[in-house]
Amino acid sequence: MTELTLGATHRTLRDEVTRELRRRILSGELAQGERLVEDRLAGALGVSRNPVRESIRVLAAEGFIEVVPRLGATVARLSAEEGEELFDVRMAIEGLAARLAARKRSPSSAERLRQVLDRAREAVDGGRLEQVADLNTAFHLAVGEAAGNSYLSLMMKPMLLRAQWVFSQTAAARGPHSWSEHLSMYEAIAAGDEDEAQARAIAHVAAARRSFLVAVGRTRKHPNDWKTVR
Repeated sequence: MTELTLGATHRTLRDEVTRELRRRILSGELAQGERLVEDRLAGALGVSRNPVRESIRVLAAEGFIEVVPRLGATVARLSAEEGEELFDVRMAIEGLAARLAARKRSPSSAERLRQVLDRAREAVDGGRLEQVADLNTAFHLAVGEAAGNSYLSLMMKPMLLRAQWVFSQTAAARGPHSWSEHLSMYEAIAAGDEDEAQARAIAHVAAARRSFLVAVGRTRKHPNDWKTVR
């Protein structure tokens, strides 16, 4: 069977290459600090150098790649400090998203969340870690959509892509717990309990923070992890 390369498709190559490189970074196939050689990437993906170069610019703007003049591009390194900053922002934004999702709940939004949860449970049971990471992000995006706030939606997607990078480092340990915490959030949102939905969302992010700190060799406690951000 002939292997299909990205160059053989009829989609916008820059977008396709960007999506594939992002996937490889998130999954760890392209390791943090790894040098990115345009010719090598172009050959592996079956495309010319131009879409690879354009994609590197896009991913550099997203923070996944670092470009140093005369030295070239490398996969960015996510420091423990940056991870903690991300969790601080997630606690505020995702707590609000869950509160609004509970306030504006509808049968269709609840069903969307439930579908993602069902797929995530199957992925966790099957040990498909990359799919677990994708569905983790999908669930949080679905909560953001259910919140029905356009400004919130603008902030959530880039934030959650970075969060997926963090999650991929702890997916093996966090997968089963993350699924049960998502289920708890879903139940509060579907019940229309704003306070509980917000509290459970914040508790979920706090648990993810603790797992990340263990993964990077830190154990510092955050006394406000479980408190509702007002």
